[in-house]
Amino acid sequence: MDFFSLHEVRIAGTISQPVSRSPLLLGHRGARASSVPENTLESFDLALAHGCDGFEFDVRLAACGCAVICHDAEFRGVPVSEIHDTKSVNLPTLQDVLEGFCKRAFVDIELKVPGLCSELLLALHQYPPARGYVVSSFLPEVLSDVSTRNGSIPLGFICDSAKYLHLWRELPVQYVMPQQFLIDRELVHNLHDSSKLVFAWTVNDQASMQRLADWGVDGIISDQTELLVNTLRPSQERRAEWH
Repeated sequence: MDFFSLHEVRIAGTISQPVSRSPLLLGHRGARASSVPENTLESFDLALAHGCDGFEFDVRLAACGCAVICHDAEFRGVPVSEIHDTKSVNLPTLQDVLEGFCKRAFVDIELKVPGLCSELLLALHQYPPARGYVVSSFLPEVLSDVSTRNGSIPLGFICDSAKYLHLWRELPVQYVMPQQFLIDRELVHNLHDSSKLVFAWTVNDQASMQRLADWGVDGIISDQTELLVNTLRPSQERRAEWH
């Protein structure tokens, strides 16, 4: 069973146990552990070259109204919310990423701030990701807004605190994305029983990669893209399993 079939049956609630398969392997902000700058088209290309199935990246709203790719609230000392010309500072846009990768990568689109829904919907309409995608966020209000605007978009709740992990039950999400230290075998089982897919982040050591895969998580996000692929996807199986 491939990832997309697994997604369909889990969401339909027809299975409750993990299927034995390699999880989806995703680069964190591209191939973040490399010398290539994170959250760039070059970094995304490198994650795929290493054998990952796709990558996660961060989206913010610039003053010009563009959805730009940047993790921090500032870029080169300038607040992203005050940038009026994205090309002058060499910031890629969400449309740039989807245009370049919609046919060859699973994309995890993390929305860092509110106000991005219109740009998101436009980009997804113009360049629908053929290999799957999820729109993720730490912010419940962002996920609720996207769901209200378009209930067909797959959503993921990102969480780095046990205090807020329970919110997945209240949100219109199909994916739950806990920081790896929040995950144990019981949580994976319970989430699967609730027809949710589980993505773990940010997993950078071999033992944790293998443990989480053994527990049946559906995706692993890592800075260490080469190590991730070498650990969980023998070279002869790379990419072909997801075609």
